[in-house]
Amino acid sequence: MTPPGDILRLDYLPVARLAQPARDGWPDALGGLCFSHPAIADEAAGLPLLAVDMPLLEGQDAICEVWSTAEALRSGRHQGIHYREGDTLLFGCLTRDEPTRVTPGDGRGPLQAATQAAYESIFELIQSRGYHAILRFWNYFPGVNRVSHHLERYRQFNIGRQDAFLSHGRSVIGNVPAACALGSAGAALQVAFLAARADPLGIENPRQISAYDYPNQYGPRSPTFSRASLVNLRGRDLLFISGTASIVGHQTLHAGDVDAQTRESLHNIAAVVAAANRRAPGAGFRLCNLAYKVYIRYAGDLVSVRRALLEFIGAPVAAVFLQADVCRADLLVEIEASGGHAIAPG
Repeated sequence: MTPPGDILRLDYLPVARLAQPARDGWPDALGGLCFSHPAIADEAAGLPLLAVDMPLLEGQDAICEVWSTAEALRSGRHQGIHYREGDTLLFGCLTRDEPTRVTPGDGRGPLQAATQAAYESIFELIQSRGYHAILRFWNYFPGVNRVSHHLERYRQFNIGRQDAFLSHGRSVIGNVPAACALGSAGAALQVAFLAARADPLGIENPRQISAYDYPNQYGPRSPTFSRASLVNLRGRDLLFISGTASIVGHQTLHAGDVDAQTRESLHNIAAVVAAANRRAPGAGFRLCNLAYKVYIRYAGDLVSVRRALLEFIGAPVAAVFLQADVCRADLLVEIEASGGHAIAPG
């Protein structure tokens, strides 16, 4: 159970634990993401759970990242989205197949079309439920670096995402959600999101050009995300840090060197944490108190990445390590993080 007063809590649980729900049916769980290879779809818990086909790199067969709250919750469905909401937060997820046929004259590739449709459904849902903003998106789809329909698939995704923002009158710069976009081993686009009734503040990194201001060498549309999203919910400052990699300015650094890329990524996270603490002086975010999800392109780099993480932070941290393709072909590791919420022991 989530202790009274905890607006948000993060647990990492084996899938088997969710398959044996407590008698009360997980009343405090908003939902989450389950990682395994192959994906294990489990509706037994009755929760919005995104089953992502992505291998873990520490020997576990499957693990679920579960977000919970002390608020009373209600469940619902909307255009393929399974969601759960309280008075403050809503968690939802959906899986969307790419269309097998492209409409003549449409001009959009299948991934672009699927992305736009998925995001438009999400925006329709949160508007209908009275939520002002999305704090964070998690995006997973196959072949992130592969070229199809004359364009890299990550760039197709960025076009579809931005088109949905624009069609719903949402800003594509400034206070946009935190996000990640990784290559999975599955066959469809999968999106999870956490929305709030409060307005968050987009946090940028002084070491980097904002992603939404990237030059067009990275595609016809810039990625629509902030480096982090900061929000105060019921007196608690929460921080959601986007997928962060070895990029300074807008350029990849340390090509081919996973140790250096991991350290550079952590320098960037440290800069984002410092920027967040300047905007919320009482929050006291610290690297050692964050929860991390680490995406590694090559499984053989796990030892190096773990060592670099421990050496940089100087203490063990809550972290999950996954094998995934990163949004640029020359990036070997990407790290996301969150803080200010409760983190379950272990």
